[in-house]
Amino acid sequence: MSENLIEVSGLTKKFGDFVAVNGIDFHVSKSESFGFLGPNGAGKSTTMRIIAATSQRTAGKVLVLGKDPEIQGPQIRAHLGVVPQQDNLDMQLTVSENLFIYGRYFGLPSKFIRSKIDELLDFAQLEEKRDVKVETLSGGMRRRLTIARALVSEPEILILDEPTTGLDPQARHILWDRLFRLKEKGVTLLLTTHYMDEAEQLCDRLIVMDKGSIMAEGTPLELIKKYSSKEVLEVRFGSDNNALLAPSMQKLCQRMEVLPDRILLYTDDAEELLKEILSAGHHPKTSLARRSSLEDVFLRLTGRSLVD
Repeated sequence: MSENLIEVSGLTKKFGDFVAVNGIDFHVSKSESFGFLGPNGAGKSTTMRIIAATSQRTAGKVLVLGKDPEIQGPQIRAHLGVVPQQDNLDMQLTVSENLFIYGRYFGLPSKFIRSKIDELLDFAQLEEKRDVKVETLSGGMRRRLTIARALVSEPEILILDEPTTGLDPQARHILWDRLFRLKEKGVTLLLTTHYMDEAEQLCDRLIVMDKGSIMAEGTPLELIKKYSSKEVLEVRFGSDNNALLAPSMQKLCQRMEVLPDRILLYTDDAEELLKEILSAGHHPKTSLARRSSLEDVFLRLTGRSLVD
């Protein structure tokens, strides 16, 4: 079997006349962490459901672990762990009971599951909550339990939909650490996220989708180099003055965006650019020099308009 655990070519999914996924191609290698970025309605979740063998495609070719999801769906699902966007744990059962019952859904022997529970509780840092009902857990604990539950069957591929949505920074970083450890153990990660810093931290490669098509593909660093600059200078002159002063700064930078509340100047040296602006007699009310990020790439490729 190919080292590519997932191979997709010409994947198309239509709902009536609406094209949700428009002939996309990508692959995911063994032990890779692969991300999907895109606004709502971009086709990310639809693509994930097709890979997870829970939705049929309209056209194209999809192989997961060398198998076609439409023909060998049960065999594929037996090797997948799925972490949905919303936790669907049984609130009236204890932490260990949730893990045990989920393992039985896979037909795993009780003896194996009981030994696996100890390992998963240690992994999720929930040893002391073994006999506590899920309804009493914090959001971060429930999220860790949901991930632990997806690992009961020792999946080769772990699919995560917005794994840290709604969590505080501390809980997010704990989850990042847990996911990184899984990757070190050889688990292939497939995830969607709206957090650009999360994508930079977790993804070896990613694709940016919009309106069913792939806008860009590469490592986070490759995408930043290709679609942005090394640094960004954000300056504010006041809502009434930004558009008036922007033309005088256009020639000083590689690219510029004029927003209602600020001007973004893309450059290789933000601090030096700020000095030039001050020397030219312009004095912003506030300024921020920062490195360019995946969010700059995302917004350039998909736009800044709000998508419901």
